[in-house]
Amino acid sequence: MRFVAYRDADGAAALGRVDGDRVRRLDGVRRVDRETSAEALRAAADAARDGADVPLDGLDLLPVAQPGKVFCVGLNYRSHVDETGRDLPTYPVLFPKFASSLIGHGAPITLPPESAQVDYEAELAVVIGRAGRRIAREDAFDHVLGYTVCNDVTMRDFQYKTHQWMQGKAWDGSTPLGPVLVTADELDPGDLAISLRLNGRELQASRTDRLIFDIPELIAVTSQFTRLEPGDVILTGTPSGVGFRRDPQVFLTDGDVVEVEIEGIGTLRNPVRAETVA
Repeated sequence: MRFVAYRDADGAAALGRVDGDRVRRLDGVRRVDRETSAEALRAAADAARDGADVPLDGLDLLPVAQPGKVFCVGLNYRSHVDETGRDLPTYPVLFPKFASSLIGHGAPITLPPESAQVDYEAELAVVIGRAGRRIAREDAFDHVLGYTVCNDVTMRDFQYKTHQWMQGKAWDGSTPLGPVLVTADELDPGDLAISLRLNGRELQASRTDRLIFDIPELIAVTSQFTRLEPGDVILTGTPSGVGFRRDPQVFLTDGDVVEVEIEGIGTLRNPVRAETVA
């Protein structure tokens, strides 16, 4: 099944099941968050099978999950490691984002006046559907609700102020997530095409079978030190082609349009706008 989060005509958050180009609103479940088990979501979706629907086109989409925790993985494609000149990691490079960082499909990526190096990163995102701590690799997929698309927008000039990356990664309203959540029973994430286009020009292209640390490993590692909850999100890393490593460098500018496409999920599309600060 496929789901979208959106604002209804009254501005309230809603969750809907996607049937072709129509969306059927779920009763009793408004967001994918820590209170939303995979079982509850499926039951609500089944109940909505014959309910009233609205067109998907034109909906004000929200981030498909409202996570308590967002785990990001750096340097997880060999091609990206090579372009940075770093050694291959032997343990996942992890850093956080926050729910306040996330925006939906179609929402503008805002360029803060403090940063002159706003970069893009195409990523496959994993959404947790079953809580767990110290999850074994062989049990990892039992804890996955589904998959979506992310653009891990990064302020490079802030990222490299220190050896820690959070200050370049966790800006409010900077990270698109969506447009849809595809449930785990409908998608094998092990070998999907992933690409990014800036104003129609392809700048990143790879496949998810080239991840250094695969999804079961990432779930096992993160659940060692914290309990994973429904709605939590793991961003699995970006392939080569980021703007900071290009010659000449490429950064997002006002008026740009960024599209991240992942096979079997869809295309996450966002305009870029300069932030207006009063």
